[in-house]
Amino acid sequence: MHIHIAGICGTFMAGVAQLARELGHRVSGSDANVYPPMSDFLQAAGIPIRHGWDPAHLADRPDLVVIGNALSRGNPLVEAVLDAHIPYTSGPAWLAQEVLQTRHVLAVAGTHGKTTTSSMLAHLLEAGGLSPGFLIGGIPGNFGVPARRGQGRYFVIEADEYDSAFFDKRSKFVHYRPDTLVINNLEFDHADIFPDLTTIQTQFHHLVRTVPSRGRILWNADEAHIPPVLARGLWSESQRFGTAEDADWRLLEQGEPAQRSLRIPEATVSGSRTLTLPDAAPGRHNALNAIAAIAAASHAGVPPDVACAALARFRNTRRRLEVVGEAGGVTIIDDFAHHPTAIAATLAALRERVGAAPIIAVLEPRSNTMRMGVHKDSLGPSLTVADEVLLLMPPGLDWDTTALEAALAGRGALCSNLDLLLDALLERCRPGAHVIIMSNGDFGGIHQRLLQRLSARGGDVS
Repeated sequence: MHIHIAGICGTFMAGVAQLARELGHRVSGSDANVYPPMSDFLQAAGIPIRHGWDPAHLADRPDLVVIGNALSRGNPLVEAVLDAHIPYTSGPAWLAQEVLQTRHVLAVAGTHGKTTTSSMLAHLLEAGGLSPGFLIGGIPGNFGVPARRGQGRYFVIEADEYDSAFFDKRSKFVHYRPDTLVINNLEFDHADIFPDLTTIQTQFHHLVRTVPSRGRILWNADEAHIPPVLARGLWSESQRFGTAEDADWRLLEQGEPAQRSLRIPEATVSGSRTLTLPDAAPGRHNALNAIAAIAAASHAGVPPDVACAALARFRNTRRRLEVVGEAGGVTIIDDFAHHPTAIAATLAALRERVGAAPIIAVLEPRSNTMRMGVHKDSLGPSLTVADEVLLLMPPGLDWDTTALEAALAGRGALCSNLDLLLDALLERCRPGAHVIIMSNGDFGGIHQRLLQRLSARGGDVS
């Protein structure tokens, strides 16, 4: 079968393409936004990418078009599919039908931490000898691909609450029917499709409804917006993780910088109930991600001590505090953070890593929610840990930046275009500084442009 993936460079859709290839299908794809790491992965996998939305991409009439949720009516490719009566479906529906039906699905949901936790979980199942399949919205360091079919019974899926397609406005995750469900956290996001937090909670309630009675739901007891979801109905076994005294899987912290350990449920181990957490990824939020992954792996039969030891070999996903280079004594770091909570957690984790060294935070408010100004009051406080801050605020971001500028208190600047931002950034870059660049897009290639200009100023690039 010839399957064409419309929107193939999206982190989810690239994984769908990989799985379709593994199932023996001929796969092609098209996209308007082609940039690493997914474009590099697809090229290495030999999956051809056609640029843009020209209906001519369908000239050889594929047997099926899998349409990404970034495409809507009026898109030339979508209109061509409909006019020609080419069979089409959404990525989540294709995945559920072709891959997940016979598997024990471990789904990781929540506003933040899905990619890291899913990557950790797949790694722990692999370390436990279970050879899992997975689809993750990134390139996990331990595997080098965003998806694989796997050999065993288990399949790990990053369970996104965003909608499925222009013709299916349900959240992606309602298609997956997990046996093991992790709910990491729950906040307001995706303001382009959800009017308020209550609407998002309803989608999570629908997800909870799909977990079988023999399944298990693992949820973050530190998050205030999860209990109202579970109060609407809970038909499965549940366990709590977090810092609370009565959490089943409890994070313990001691000292400064924090030494972290995990107290595990009594029923899961004979002997000590406390395990030292390896520093698999920095920060409290990543420690909670790790605990969620250990708890989920335990439901699949991986003993907590085996999982905890395997964490020491975990390599995080691309674009999660990823060092992309160094020039002139300045370290350049790439991160996907694009919500105030994630931004604050990421900067706190970086501070743990670098100590008192200067941190320069560079942010592109690129997500639909950020561009709409939904987080305009919380964005500034989320950047407090950084010594200096630069934000790209191009024309068209129609929201009042007064609260943001007040929170920065002279520590930063708002730049109207990328060239001005680069100039301002270079003025601030001194040896020993760590520049963290945060965006859910390619940010105009700023990482390499900055490295090139730092090198030209003096100092080798590494």
